[in-house]
Amino acid sequence: MRLFLLIALTMVAFAANSVLNRAALAGGGIDAVSFGTIRLWSGAVTLVLLGLVLRGRVSLGGAGRVAGVLGLVLYIYGFSVAYVSLDAGLGALILFGTVQVTMFAGSLAGGEKVPLLRWLGAGLAFSGLVWLLWPGGGLELSVVHGAAMVLAGLGWGIYSLAGRKAEDSLLSTGANFVLAAPLGFLLGLMLPVSPEAMAPEWQGLLLAVVSGAITSGMGYALWYHVLPQVKGSVAAVAQLSVPVIAMAGGMLFLGEALSLDFTIAAMVVLGGVALSVLRR
Repeated sequence: MRLFLLIALTMVAFAANSVLNRAALAGGGIDAVSFGTIRLWSGAVTLVLLGLVLRGRVSLGGAGRVAGVLGLVLYIYGFSVAYVSLDAGLGALILFGTVQVTMFAGSLAGGEKVPLLRWLGAGLAFSGLVWLLWPGGGLELSVVHGAAMVLAGLGWGIYSLAGRKAEDSLLSTGANFVLAAPLGFLLGLMLPVSPEAMAPEWQGLLLAVVSGAITSGMGYALWYHVLPQVKGSVAAVAQLSVPVIAMAGGMLFLGEALSLDFTIAAMVVLGGVALSVLRR
């Protein structure tokens, strides 16, 4: 039960990142690259301080570090660029749909045997998401921003698979952020200036710091604590609940209305997740 609650709390943190990122960019308070860079540095500073206070040290080594750092950079900037155009729920669907495929493939390549019930649960959860976000069968989607979110999903899948090797979740997450922050800063300098680039306003800066320090830094440390305790395929399926939570957050904080489609699809998705994750 404790593990289930930790996973649920982590999924809420993931969904909060979608809402925070979309709110900042849609509100015009900051551009995508600046949001990603501030998010990375805020997470790095927070995790270094926590490491010094709780562990008395900061460590930059460890298994899976290169994959973790590169996956984190790819995810952070792909995620931010995608939310220039995508809404919170649709972006989360593309992200975690890609994550599911990446982590399932990685788990199978690593020799994990995925039970039939877990495959059925994954299919049920994913079908609920597709129905939720494409109820009319036709959706206008920016190819560039959709592709950016696919790259973010690939990066997050790699980051999550690397996290299964973490010996200390706090120090490992801190190392990833500390090494990724300067790398991300250099990447941001090389990226072309985006059309929405502007001088950041305090609201955009605040949302980026909250996303980096709390829902990313602390949330990802919690995720690295959970990952070694579950199968890779279980972790992949559990994340399919995030788009539903993100849409709920959009209703609460971005003024979106509750619909019957959302209610039914949420039950389907969460039922699929339960089918895959819970024991018989």
